Amino acid sequence: MITLWDILPLLALGGIAWYWMDSLKTRETALTSARSACSLRGFQFLDETVATERTRFARNANGQMVLRRVYRFEFSDTGDNRRPGSVVMLGRYVEMVQMAGVLEAVK
Repeated sequence: MITLWDILPLLALGGIAWYWMDSLKTRETALTSARSACSLRGFQFLDETVATERTRFARNANGQMVLRRVYRFEFSDTGDNRRPGSVVMLGRYVEMVQMAGVLEAVK
């Protein structure tokens, strides 16, 4: 007879696998957005990577609970400095790209 204790480890492994795959896909979108924002302004996208800074639950426009992830990256506007930037993802969608010293927000 199968009990809840038999199924629980499988559900936990499934949840971990889902989170990992979702994180990879979301990170790839954030990486593309950061690269595009730098390219659009003629800045250099440094290190060609984004790093997870924070992950929290938030509600999207439909009121559903999704993960809000903040990824940080660095760029250079002169070629000899490093400036911070971040990409805020709400679920799998880009909510905002922020770049230090750049006045307009990228959506």
